[in-house]
Amino acid sequence: QVQLMESGGGSVQAGGSLRLSCAVSGYTYSRYCMGWFRQAPGKEREGVATMDDEGTTNYGDSVKGRFTISKDNAKNILYLQMNSLKPEDTAMYYCAADPFVPCPLLTVMGCATFGYCGQGTQVTVSS
Repeated sequence: QVQLMESGGGSVQAGGSLRLSCAVSGYTYSRYCMGWFRQAPGKEREGVATMDDEGTTNYGDSVKGRFTISKDNAKNILYLQMNSLKPEDTAMYYCAADPFVPCPLLTVMGCATFGYCGQGTQVTVSS
């Protein structure tokens, strides 16, 4: 059974950094698209970043140059390094995985389009 477990969320002041982790277990597919999306109260779900097993990455316009997605294949952990955080980055962050590649557009990213999703980790950025 595939399980995704996010961690690393918390509260930080604007301009600060956080690194989110997503521990992946039970994933036996040879191909993958993995990524992060976020959901804030009263706002639409937003795809943040994706990467596939060939290392191709894609970022949402609002996070380009500030966030970096990466994966430790030996540990099966997906990361999201978030720098220069802004109050508008405040949201619940979810990681997701799917064996279908290439990755879908960020605009449709979510638990309905990915086969596997985590429970989320909260990120709060204060001004």
